[in-house]
Amino acid sequence: MNELNKPSVDEVLHSIVILRGQKVLLDADLARMYGVELRVLIQSVKRNANRFPNDFMLQLTAPEWNSLRSQFVILKTGRGRHRKYLPYAFTEQGVAMLSSVINSERAIAVNIEVMRAVVRMRNLLASNTALARRLNQLEAEVNRKLATHDQAITGILKAIRELMNPLARTGRPIGFTANIDEK
Repeated sequence: MNELNKPSVDEVLHSIVILRGQKVLLDADLARMYGVELRVLIQSVKRNANRFPNDFMLQLTAPEWNSLRSQFVILKTGRGRHRKYLPYAFTEQGVAMLSSVINSERAIAVNIEVMRAVVRMRNLLASNTALARRLNQLEAEVNRKLATHDQAITGILKAIRELMNPLARTGRPIGFTANIDEK
């Protein structure tokens, strides 16, 4: 967190996880950003459950959580160090709704940074998509040109092989011959 006690756009971007094809933030990361305890965040969400439909918030499955935990590499040891329940993940709309449920100046500031991070991520993805499209066009153009050159080279090599093979020559010989028998 920076000096204003809110996360930077880069810090938010590093917290975004792709889950079930959606960009989400985990409840623990959001609680840290909002400066509240995880249990307070979850309690606020449960008290306002009607504000969080399935497309705003989802609960991870055990395999999803185990996969994410394995990416963190080091787990703390000791009693009470691990979560009792599976975590929640919030989509962009869910994060926006959280700022109204956790009504504080910091929640509003964090929400603004999250929205900036999402916009930045969309812009990066859009520029990467445009770059990939242009690269595909260039590759197709190069392949067309190579195919044309390959045909020309193949024709030249075929002509050279025919010239090198004396048996392949047909027709009468070129030049002056003094054969008297042909008359």
